[in-house]
Amino acid sequence: MRDLVYTGFVSLDGVVDSPGGGPGEDHRSGGWVIKDVEYLPEAFSLKGEELEDTAALMFGRRSYEAFAPIWRDSQDHSAYRDLPKYVVSATLPDDALVEGWGPTTILRSTRDVVELKQRAGGAIFIHGSAELARRLSDASLIDRYHLLVFPVLLGAGKGLFSNADKDKQVLRLRASAAYPNGIVKLVYDVVR
Repeated sequence: MRDLVYTGFVSLDGVVDSPGGGPGEDHRSGGWVIKDVEYLPEAFSLKGEELEDTAALMFGRRSYEAFAPIWRDSQDHSAYRDLPKYVVSATLPDDALVEGWGPTTILRSTRDVVELKQRAGGAIFIHGSAELARRLSDASLIDRYHLLVFPVLLGAGKGLFSNADKDKQVLRLRASAAYPNGIVKLVYDVVR
């Protein structure tokens, strides 16, 4: 069975954001990742380490539409170019897929995600996609979290974790590190 790994930037109160904010960041503090914390390359080294384990990428529709046109041509994201990509969306039309960014498959339901996880292959990493992450977490489909926790409290924005009344999920710490700029790296396995 393939591992499904959520990776993201998160505030101490659980809000996820893209590095620069912008469209889709539906709160006044969007862009806090690059605005409010001193940049230290070592604090972001987790992103490079993940590449060794990434066999495929998964996105929700909105994150795919935001990332695909930019990451396809970005030298910073060139290692992702030819990886298989999966977009979980009931509404994204097939003709909306970005050409030239590797093989991309639309998964129409959570059941499709379950079937994908049961196939042979390496880890699938979810970037951004807070709504998708909540839904897959509630369905007990996420196996690991790679989080860079930033020393900010936002009080509004896209929460990583849902408020659904569900069974407790226990996490086991795999790795952690704290950096002088206040960022904390937390890598957790979901205990089943």
